[in-house]
Amino acid sequence: MIGGHSIKVGLSRYIIDLIKKGFITHLASNGSASIHDFELALIGATSEDVLNQIKDGSFGMAEETGGWMNQAINRNAEKGYGSAIGTMIEEKNLPYKKLSLAYNCLKLKIPYTVHVAIGTDIIHQHPSCDGARIGLATFNDFMKFTDTVCNLDKGVVLNIGSAVIMPEVFLKALSISRNLGYKTHNITTANFDMLAHYRPKVNIVERPTAHGGIGFDFREKHEHSIPSLYSALVYS
Repeated sequence: MIGGHSIKVGLSRYIIDLIKKGFITHLASNGSASIHDFELALIGATSEDVLNQIKDGSFGMAEETGGWMNQAINRNAEKGYGSAIGTMIEEKNLPYKKLSLAYNCLKLKIPYTVHVAIGTDIIHQHPSCDGARIGLATFNDFMKFTDTVCNLDKGVVLNIGSAVIMPEVFLKALSISRNLGYKTHNITTANFDMLAHYRPKVNIVERPTAHGGIGFDFREKHEHSIPSLYSALVYS
């Protein structure tokens, strides 16, 4: 599970290679990460000067990002948010698609689910945004995500830089899995972030492992922790 900052600082290649090597079997993100991912596929870079652009209301108003992503979601909401974006990147043959998590997950047949709250992402500012289609797309991804969590016994869950959305989504999916009788107590969880946040600490590290399993909390910049994790997995 990833937040936007981990993509913004250039860690996509590590995550893509871990998918190719079989370490990651499901990738989930908030909406911010999907936006940075799309922009990487389109122009090979992603960033905005929020402080200056919020002054005149130009923040988040780039037509390509909002227009194309909303078009993809409006057209293929039934497939789920992540699949819709990956399909659009493939169909438009975006020049830097090999940097995209959505595209690589689609090609490698790994679920990529995107979990959003209406109003949290810049593409919601655009006239092409359809709240009903976004709701359907992200709900279908929640169902896919929950299906994965139901089969999590003896598995590992990592949260990299999502302070709110993914910890909340994970806890609800975990509750559904246990309510349905799936064995999801013997799990390992870990949170990676630069700062201490309430929800990752309790919803990733503590509550899911309170009745079995083990949780870890790593405090370090993503630029350091994720390459270190990659090296430990690949070269150990």
